[in-house]
Amino acid sequence: MTLISAHSLRDKLHSDQSVIIDVREPWEYDEYNLGVKNIPLAELPHRLKDLEYCKNKEVIVHCKSGARSHLAMKYLTKQGFSNVKTVDGGIEAYLQTT
Repeated sequence: MTLISAHSLRDKLHSDQSVIIDVREPWEYDEYNLGVKNIPLAELPHRLKDLEYCKNKEVIVHCKSGARSHLAMKYLTKQGFSNVKTVDGGIEAYLQTT
């Protein structure tokens, strides 16, 4: 499993080098979000065409604490995405860095 820290996520938010995806549910995203693409985990298989452009880019997935983003990372990797990472501790860890 490839993890990145919440601090690294903060640095990558302002980079054009990474694609960041929030895999939480829309209501969770509405409570607090980082302004990144929201694709709930359950919708990921149906939205792969939306992500085709980033198959060879660094893709960072996050959720509340890391469980769903870990599943998303495994799924995307199986679909041929070459550089997928998950945020260690999810958005909960990120909020502690602010």
